[in-house]
Amino acid sequence: MDQGPVQVGKAALWMTGAIASFSSMAIAGRELSVTHDTFEIMMYRSFVGILVVSLVLTATKSWSQVTTRRMGLQVARNVVHFTGQNLWFYAVTVIPLAQVFALEFTQPLWVIVLSPLLLGERLTPVRVAAAAIGFIGILIVARPGATTLNIGVVTAAMSAIFFAITTISTKKLTQIASIGCIMFWLTVIQAILGIAASGFDGDIALPTLQTAPFLILVGLAGLLAHFCITNALSIAPATVVVPIDFARLPTIAVLGMLLYHEPLDIWVLVGAAVIFAGNYINILDASGKLRAGRRA
Repeated sequence: MDQGPVQVGKAALWMTGAIASFSSMAIAGRELSVTHDTFEIMMYRSFVGILVVSLVLTATKSWSQVTTRRMGLQVARNVVHFTGQNLWFYAVTVIPLAQVFALEFTQPLWVIVLSPLLLGERLTPVRVAAAAIGFIGILIVARPGATTLNIGVVTAAMSAIFFAITTISTKKLTQIASIGCIMFWLTVIQAILGIAASGFDGDIALPTLQTAPFLILVGLAGLLAHFCITNALSIAPATVVVPIDFARLPTIAVLGMLLYHEPLDIWVLVGAAVIFAGNYINILDASGKLRAGRRA
């Protein structure tokens, strides 16, 4: 793969779109929490997703890709993702946005820990070291004992675990299903889950003129963020893309300060840097193995 300045520049542009999308989704989620609970946010987000994915499948004449193979895995994946996303949306309403994003960066570390159990992958010494460094970062961010371990920190950390399981199950699904198929069932199944969870108490808040734009933004931002990351990874290696992605932490920290008067907590930034170091060590190790495989 050509890793010249032009390709890196293009990847950086795609990642700028991902950073803007993730940040806008967090802010929109917080604004929506005044009127809608997390289940309703997920329900309306899925409605927007169904519309967008259906339009794309129609425009590209790709409906034949949508199959019902491994529906059990499709359902399980989306139940897990639905749970993780609800936890994430709850976390952005109760703790500083920078803290949520810092804990979200632990997702790849949980993939390292869970892959031997769910995928049968070998846990190498480097992976163990990377995970250990990352978890030191978690302790720095959460600082149990120094501060009260509140429900927001717990839900943010748990969302990362559920996102990791989602990543692992997605890896399995990509072996037998197209991205279009996976995205279609993601939006449909999570819409059903959202309707069931939102209507459980017999009260579903309808969109208003104030909330509708934010609901549409959440739906579009979630899809756009992953589209941007996928394009960035298609033209540049993870060793380039991941450091750029880390820029969304200081970005959301500044936005949280400007919009919600959240303090800039130096320990959150330090802990996030340690988490990043653990992730990056694992990426460098994986990249080295890939290069060795090509030489062989």
